[in-house]
Amino acid sequence: MTRTLAAALVVVFAGCAGTPPPPDWQLNAQGAIERAQEAYLSGQGRIEELEFARARAEIARTGRADLLARAELVRCATRVASLVFEPCTGFDAWQADAPPAEQAYARYLQAQATAADTEWLPPQHRSMLAPAAGGAQLAATQEPLSRLVAAGVLLRGNRADPQTITLAIDAASSQGWRRPLLAWLGVQAQRAEQAGDADELARIRRRMQLVGGEAPPRQP
Repeated sequence: MTRTLAAALVVVFAGCAGTPPPPDWQLNAQGAIERAQEAYLSGQGRIEELEFARARAEIARTGRADLLARAELVRCATRVASLVFEPCTGFDAWQADAPPAEQAYARYLQAQATAADTEWLPPQHRSMLAPAAGGAQLAATQEPLSRLVAAGVLLRGNRADPQTITLAIDAASSQGWRRPLLAWLGVQAQRAEQAGDADELARIRRRMQLVGGEAPPRQP
């Protein structure tokens, strides 16, 4: 199975696995979350909504509000990876039932985590809390979605350096994830424009047109 999940997805079902075979709800929920994430990253918002609704319904069968809170965090992480910075309302609804690790991860996604949250975060995200964290730390994160989430947190906290942007673009491009790729190319284009680099800006815009399915402008 292609690995497309952030480390947060592993947390969703941590402690749920029993002796084989696993329960149907667990298989159904995990499969739906995988499909929802892939759909969102590929720019298929309607499919993402349908698949996540299936995942939510399967988890609700357990009566475990803490698991539903974790699943909502996975969804929010995918949005941070795509630079959609908005309140994580799905998690907020179940926050009271969320364990400390999920509380810390929620703060992390909002770029509001503190040093006290470090021990609760997945290992690949802990270095992002360092005051000088940037592309050098991000490069150590190999899993594409985890890298994009961490990069999104850095940008949300106004700490994304040029290497961070390049690494995020490469991660999205390697997986063919249209939504985050266009978002990060947009950040790169904005910085090229601010720097007055017309050639670089034109190159980035051509790439964005390619990703968006637009034909390049005719050359005179």
